Amino acid sequence: MFKRLLPIVIGLLTFSVNAQDEITSKLYETYEKYKEPSLSERRIKHTDIQPLIQQFNANPKFAVQKVGESIQGRDLHLISIGAGDVNVFLWSQMHGDEPTATMAIFDILNFLDSPDFMKEKNEILSHVKLHFMPMVNPDGAEVYQRRNALGIDINRDALRLQSPEGRILKRVRDSLDADFGFNLHDQSTYYNAELTDKPATISYLATAFNYEKDINEVRSNAMKVIVYMNRIIQNYAPGQVGRYSDDFEPRAFGDNIAKWGTSLILIESGGYANDTEKQEIRKLNYVSILSALHTIANGSYKNIPIDDYEKIPHNDRKLFDLKIENVTYQLLGNDYILDLGIYRNEVDLKGHKDFYYKSTIGDQGDLSTFYGYETFDASGYTIVPPKIAIKGNGQTNKNLLEQGIAYVKTQLPNYGSSVDEPMHKVHLDFKLNGFNLQPGVNPTFFLQKEGKITHAVLNGFLLDLSKPLEEQKFGNALIYR
Repeated sequence: MFKRLLPIVIGLLTFSVNAQDEITSKLYETYEKYKEPSLSERRIKHTDIQPLIQQFNANPKFAVQKVGESIQGRDLHLISIGAGDVNVFLWSQMHGDEPTATMAIFDILNFLDSPDFMKEKNEILSHVKLHFMPMVNPDGAEVYQRRNALGIDINRDALRLQSPEGRILKRVRDSLDADFGFNLHDQSTYYNAELTDKPATISYLATAFNYEKDINEVRSNAMKVIVYMNRIIQNYAPGQVGRYSDDFEPRAFGDNIAKWGTSLILIESGGYANDTEKQEIRKLNYVSILSALHTIANGSYKNIPIDDYEKIPHNDRKLFDLKIENVTYQLLGNDYILDLGIYRNEVDLKGHKDFYYKSTIGDQGDLSTFYGYETFDASGYTIVPPKIAIKGNGQTNKNLLEQGIAYVKTQLPNYGSSVDEPMHKVHLDFKLNGFNLQPGVNPTFFLQKEGKITHAVLNGFLLDLSKPLEEQKFGNALIYR
């Protein structure tokens, strides 16, 4: 009997997978139609989302309620839609500097409000009731920092509940008695999928509810949905999915929400090449979350084996923005072969709406087990210390760089710490200290091969001097006052 049923079961599963692939492809292809245009950069603030919340409040399809206020008095709202018996609670930006999913939530809300995909939306909204709480930590978002105005990590306040934001989050979860919860975060862009050079663009976790990491039905359901979402993401970012550590943290909201009976799905948005403002990752959140809601609504996730959850590679943290391999470094008359790992650190500007780069060497030595978003094999190249000069008439930045000059003396502007052109600016009395390559210093130097300077590394950006500078990726140089 079983042998006769097996082909039927496999056929039904194949049909379900193929049908979902078609839906997911359509979601991906039509995304721009629903993308919220007013949210185009990461450093969004509470005032940016208020007009959007008011639009949904005026829309009879949605129920919008104020559920409390942050420490500094900013409103927190819950936006609900659907008539099903399964309650799904999604919240974002518990950490103020982790906004990717907040943008995606408004894309999803736009999709749910549209007249398109009616069959799929009816299937979701007739079986599921969705509850969205965007920007749990608006005070942190205001200054683009992880912690709230009290200076605490809300995600470590599930037991003591000293933060009003944490108390609101628990009260909403309890009032909904949510069946599924989506805990939406950003993680460092320097995480990679273990043993690969692929960034962990999306990382998942079915949160543990005890130190033993036991698997009950609540956690198992989260694992099954994650396996499903992973398969979706592999279509668009193959090999770029990681699995977050499931070590139990008794103070964390995710761990406790799982303990309280909600199937908790943690999503961490990491890095993606050439996606500084995380717009492609936002799109992946949109597609994978909607796909997850669809499988929750139709129950197809129940047939997914949880063994596949363990096959998702762990997160590792072995990525640099720029990795330079096998470069020759001369020190005290001797030659040494080094790898350099460079981080392009973001420094917020006043108002916390924009930033500039202030890069550092993160590590040096044998970095053969590390990777880079950008990697340059410098075998046969020697590091040349930078020089300083006064810019003469008719000299272009490229002319200066070809001479090994990375700093120019000039009259500095009254304010600012960076300059868009590829040349550091210094005051007229500035003197360069002795060149010493070590972790923590700003990576500014040149690469020479066969006696000729061929490349500049300026504030951690690699420039090929055989090519036009304006055609190359460059962030900014620095102003030294």
